[in-house]
Amino acid sequence: MDTLSYKTVSANKATVKKQWLLVDAEGQTLGRLASKVATILRGKNKPNFTPHVDCGDNVIVINAEKVQLTGNKWDQKTYIRHTGYPGGQRSLTANELKAKNPAAVVEKAVKGMLPKNKLGADLFRNLKVYAGAEHQHEAQKPTTINLNDLK
Repeated sequence: MDTLSYKTVSANKATVKKQWLLVDAEGQTLGRLASKVATILRGKNKPNFTPHVDCGDNVIVINAEKVQLTGNKWDQKTYIRHTGYPGGQRSLTANELKAKNPAAVVEKAVKGMLPKNKLGADLFRNLKVYAGAEHQHEAQKPTTINLNDLK
């Protein structure tokens, strides 16, 4: 029999090569930035992507306070949470959340685009967000990438 045989290669924790990537959020639109970062965290941009394995890279996002929202979303977008008690629903606008913690705006956007399971929680730990231009991961020698070049 003269047939070609290909085996599907499934990545695992030992065969995955993780990198550290640096993303500058200055001037980026929040949703577009978050979807690209979530894709990188998940590893969907790699040829050896495996759905049930953490095969994505570690991502450092700097200048989170300079991210942009279109339209009137700074005043109209609300982040809702619940304390667990009756009548305990609390909400913040995007402006109020940015004033309190600028990094949380980017973190919430990316976390919402990751799987809602244990793998998603593990992937979220690979994200580091900083409000300013300084970060504490120089020892990892992160590679700077431009999100506008990604499709």
